[in-house]
Amino acid sequence: MTAHPLFDISGRTALVTGSSRGIGLALARGLAEAGCTVVLNGRDGERLTEAAAELPGDVHTAVFDVTDGPSVAAGIAEVEERVGPLDILVNNAGMQLRAPLLEFTDSDWHRILDTNLTSAFLVGREAARRMTARGHGKIVNICSLQSEVVRPGIAPYAATKGALKMLTKGMCADWGPYGVQVNGLGPGYIETELTQPLVADGEFSAWVRRRTPAGRWGRTEDLVGGVLFLASPAADFVSGQVLYVDGGMTSVL
Repeated sequence: MTAHPLFDISGRTALVTGSSRGIGLALARGLAEAGCTVVLNGRDGERLTEAAAELPGDVHTAVFDVTDGPSVAAGIAEVEERVGPLDILVNNAGMQLRAPLLEFTDSDWHRILDTNLTSAFLVGREAARRMTARGHGKIVNICSLQSEVVRPGIAPYAATKGALKMLTKGMCADWGPYGVQVNGLGPGYIETELTQPLVADGEFSAWVRRRTPAGRWGRTEDLVGGVLFLASPAADFVSGQVLYVDGGMTSVL
């Protein structure tokens, strides 16, 4: 059976930020398997090189700090010159810091805000300068289940992901008239290297399974179909939306 041409993204160039491991690497793998030229981004060049060696196809790396404006501008310019014009951007770079809100420090607040929100603004803006001039482009911001709901101890994280949802809608409003679609992908509880302590916590894992209609933790590969759809021509009239891939958790009490 042949795939529908609306889902064909072969030959396109995609940049995935924060993609040396975990969700970012899984999304990059999916894009590479779909025939994209993929650029992995992070701050650790050695780790990126190791990650690139795991992926099929035409894979490149770009070392720059997504929280620093000049670094982002130079990085995007260098990628487009060396690899080619970007068709797809996946703003995946993110982090989690857990602490009661009364104990959350100023420095940690600014750190999580810069990593989870400001980076998407900086990289998205720089990529969109070029995409809007060319009249086409796909941007996928990796939001979260916590763009909608929150648990105690993660209020700053939820604040950044809620803001990222609205930034996604704002990017849609500003850049949609120029042929750029901007959407969000909202993972639920996904088993990764970073969430392993939570997975290993029997009580917490039991709560996740009870709370999720699908009855299990998500896997990184569960997210690939969503990003391939949002990056494809099938989503040419989809913009400003967040596609939650959470096993149904946001739909139930």
